[in-house]
Amino acid sequence: MKQFISYVFAGILGGLTTFGAIQYFSQEINIAEETSYEASARAIKNINIRAGQNNLPTDFTAAAEISMPAVVHISTKSEGQEASNNPFRDFFGDGFRNPFENGPRAGMGSGVIYSTDGYIVTNNHVVEYADKVEVTLFDNRKFEAKIIGTDKKTDLAVLKIESDNLPNLRNGDSDNAKVGEWVLAVGNPFDLTSTVTAGIISAKGRSIQLLGGGDAIEAFIQTDAAVNPGNSGGALIDAQGRLLGINTAIATRTGVFQGYSFAIPINLVTRIVDDIIKFGSFQRAFLGINVSDLDSEYAEELEVDISQGVVVEKLFDGGSAQYSGLLPKDIIIQVDGRDVKSVPELQEIVGRAKVGETIKLMVNRRGEEMEMLVRLKAANNE
Repeated sequence: MKQFISYVFAGILGGLTTFGAIQYFSQEINIAEETSYEASARAIKNINIRAGQNNLPTDFTAAAEISMPAVVHISTKSEGQEASNNPFRDFFGDGFRNPFENGPRAGMGSGVIYSTDGYIVTNNHVVEYADKVEVTLFDNRKFEAKIIGTDKKTDLAVLKIESDNLPNLRNGDSDNAKVGEWVLAVGNPFDLTSTVTAGIISAKGRSIQLLGGGDAIEAFIQTDAAVNPGNSGGALIDAQGRLLGINTAIATRTGVFQGYSFAIPINLVTRIVDDIIKFGSFQRAFLGINVSDLDSEYAEELEVDISQGVVVEKLFDGGSAQYSGLLPKDIIIQVDGRDVKSVPELQEIVGRAKVGETIKLMVNRRGEEMEMLVRLKAANNE
């Protein structure tokens, strides 16, 4: 009997020991799991807080209602012959005219009401060959429009209709727009009026060599919002209904949307459009330099420890930068405190500056950083 009790006691003791060990290790595991979970929860909470600070809507109905009345339908008629080397034929379906046929042709596109007194912004390629331009408003009123001015190097044009009290959009800030941010494209694809599509900003400062390179300004906002023939000149807006850009082109092999579209940033648009309204043309300032992008291989050749920036290849006689102290192989890394990582970014920043203004360049010269002031002159070919 005593021996039996000893066995029972030993079994109970062993069970308690095993149970205690299990509880001890389980507690450690639970603590570890709780710690990991709590860290993840905190991270998610922080993300949610940051997202909440953006005040993003749960849907885009309000933004669509705000923007649609400010986007117009543009139809054009042309008696002349379109140039056969129109680059937009390959990038955007607004190349509706056959360059090998004579006779009248018609086209269509979109525009955005820029001011309540009838100024409208669109793409140059929408109206470039037009002899007659007609604008149809959201409420179906029709107006004959006058072309106030155009700028081929940015593919922008300004029209004017005789009306007032028109709806227009509040401008956003394309500099502060973020990759991954929701955007809407508003326009008239395939002649279907007042169409809204949604996507995100997938890149900024994108150049696709659409405007011929050289002194063209290409720093497009790239999005995956569906844009098709007829959207040219329409609005790219943020989730709050603010204007972020003017839709211009798509990357396509078929003439219709294949995943990416490109818009001119509104901060550049306003600079050009305001000049066209005031002077009839864009009063553009030039640095007077030939530049190229810096990459890791080029950085190694120049013996610098940076891999992003814009390398000065050549200074032009009579250009703004000639007497600033800038030298070939200098690397421009900032303009007026804004980082410069590529040629399109530099072109956009300088394109937004005014003739006569002085800009401050931060330059890396063989590993040493220095500041240089450049007073901007007008382009010689204006």
